[in-house]
Order: sequence, then structure tokens, then C-alpha cells
Amino acid sequence: MLIIPIKDGESIDRALKRFKRKFDKTGAMKELRTRKEFIKPSVKHRQKVQKAQHVQRLLDIQNQ
Repeated sequence: MLIIPIKDGESIDRALKRFKRKFDKTGAMKELRTRKEFIKPSVKHRQKVQKAQHVQRLLDIQNQ
């Protein structure tokens, strides 16, 4: 559980913004989305390779 101490004179909006930032860093939503459906290891590997190829193409174009 995340605990966000509110400082004296701090607005609730500022505290909420700190909470959202801290929550994003935990990766809870990302994990929920990945657990929503099962992806075979072979498909995960293929996606990883395709992403690496895409990034490499972008870097090659940028370095030309």
C-alpha cells in the first residue's frame, strides 16, 4: 500500500499528483494489463525481436 504524507499547507492536488507518480513507478497497472491475457513465450520473444529490429532501423536512419 502506498502512503503519501501530506505536508502542512500542501494542496490535495499536489499530493494526488505525487501519489499518481509513485503509483506509476510501481508498475501495478502495467502488470495488470499483462496478466489480463496469456501470451505464449514464443510470441513474447518474437515481439521482443521485432521491437529490437525496429529500434535498430530507427538508429540506422538517424546515423545516416
